[in-house]
Amino acid sequence: MSAPALAKEPAVGAARPPHAVEPGPRPGGFRRELRRNLTAHGFLIGAVLCFSFFSWYPMVREFLLAFQKTEDGRTTWVGLDNLVKIVNDPAFGQAWLNTLWFTLLALVLGFAVPFVLALVINEFRHGQGYLRLLVYLPVMLPPVASVLLFRYLYDPGYGLFNEVLGVFGVPAQPWLQDPDTAMLSVVVAATWMNMGGATLIYLAALQDIPGELYEAAELDGAGLLRKVWHVTIPQTRLVLSLMLLMQVIATMQVFTEPFLLTGGAGPEGSTTTVVYLIYQYAFNFNDYGAAAALGLLLLVLLAGFSAAYTRLSRDQDADA
Repeated sequence: MSAPALAKEPAVGAARPPHAVEPGPRPGGFRRELRRNLTAHGFLIGAVLCFSFFSWYPMVREFLLAFQKTEDGRTTWVGLDNLVKIVNDPAFGQAWLNTLWFTLLALVLGFAVPFVLALVINEFRHGQGYLRLLVYLPVMLPPVASVLLFRYLYDPGYGLFNEVLGVFGVPAQPWLQDPDTAMLSVVVAATWMNMGGATLIYLAALQDIPGELYEAAELDGAGLLRKVWHVTIPQTRLVLSLMLLMQVIATMQVFTEPFLLTGGAGPEGSTTTVVYLIYQYAFNFNDYGAAAALGLLLLVLLAGFSAAYTRLSRDQDADA
């Protein structure tokens, strides 16, 4: 009697017989996948609700308030009356001029100084971590503490700045009490308080530039300024453009520094900004409609500037 023939194993890669059954889903797989999706959608819904309640709803509410007036608990639609009221306010033009002046000074100091500081720090081969920490320390201080520090430095009697001027025989200056120097003093304080974050962003962009570009520039005989102009700035143009846009948007909404340093209006209204005027309408005059109308004007201006700047940057990139 011959031995039974052994079943042959299917060759590797061979097609399975027609009667082979595909393995089904593992038990509990559908339930686990459903639980994962529900968790993800739960976090997403929570974020949407937070944005809706704390960001989108106030924007819609401000838009509605700009065309309403509330008196004795009754709200009525007044159309463009709020806009006409704020435009005819004598403080309206001065607030916009002061805000634009602050923005211009902040771009000269607050935009250029952090970039130059990042260039200097980038040249150090050792101790960059300590320098980054030292630059970022003012950002970690509470704004009120920083403002109190500068109020001491600007004090016309015993302030450190006037003490330094006295060493060189220069008379004491009323930094915050003089309309000619009040806004510049506010800009200096704001620059010191906020330049740490911009400096670190610029430093990160500088460290991403390939060293071969600088070596090629040195072989061509380029000096420091030419390397910055022809290598550093083109390589960091995207970051510079983004920071410029954010700088303009932030400075046009300045409130904390002039409010705490000069009381908001400043000497002869020299530090009255648009946001401080909004604050006055809302909390001093209890005119929320006028405050919302002025805020809406600021929103439209900044949105238009952002759109124009983005379009211009896109066109420049396309031409390049």
